[in-house]
Amino acid sequence: MAGPRTAKGRAGRCVERLAEEYPGTTRDLCELDFETPFQLLVATVLSAQTTDVRVNEVSPSVFAGYPTPAELGAADPAELEELIHSTGFFRSKAKSLIGLGTALDTRFAGQVPVDIADLVTLPGVGRKTANVVRSVALGAPGFPVDTHVTRLSKLLGLTEQTDPEKIEAEVCALVPKDQWGPLSLRLILHGRRVCIARRPRCGDCVLADFCPSVQLPGVAPAGSSRPPAGSRRRGGAAGPKAS
Repeated sequence: MAGPRTAKGRAGRCVERLAEEYPGTTRDLCELDFETPFQLLVATVLSAQTTDVRVNEVSPSVFAGYPTPAELGAADPAELEELIHSTGFFRSKAKSLIGLGTALDTRFAGQVPVDIADLVTLPGVGRKTANVVRSVALGAPGFPVDTHVTRLSKLLGLTEQTDPEKIEAEVCALVPKDQWGPLSLRLILHGRRVCIARRPRCGDCVLADFCPSVQLPGVAPAGSSRPPAGSRRRGGAAGPKAS
């Protein structure tokens, strides 16, 4: 099968292939443990600069100690800092979580708002976190852009942008709204498990046959006129390596 020649074609192929590789709903694909939108919001704030595994070890104690936004807003900073210490940046995270609880309690009647414009006004909540909560817990379209999504979107030729909000806009224009969240989460999983930054496993990648950045012996990058890595030019000169 010939590889797609356009960004839209590659995006569509990514949606299909990654859905087969990582099946499930956005909730299934999210590696943070939670029961409610409020819990996911707290867990996502905690996930900054640490792993989902670490957050899942810490968050049950946070959820049990502060089950509502009002209780989180009234938390003793030192006690909360102690609970979340192992996630790193614990002082700033505790401050954000207390402010988050207060804002939800006083401005949104204890409920997590759906509108992204409201979500990003909450302490500690940026556009990425807002899109995670929207797409995973609130049933709304959202395309979270983290470092994996940024890197894979460029490698796959879906965008040339480096700004997360511009990446979000360009990639979202390529796929249906109901695929925004699933595609983002699948790109994140693929970036963690296969397209690893320092050692990409192109030989195990389901996107390798059309990825413009593939690095496989005997396979030139899609759309490239260069000879494949390891091939020979006429006259015996070695061809350049695929990048």
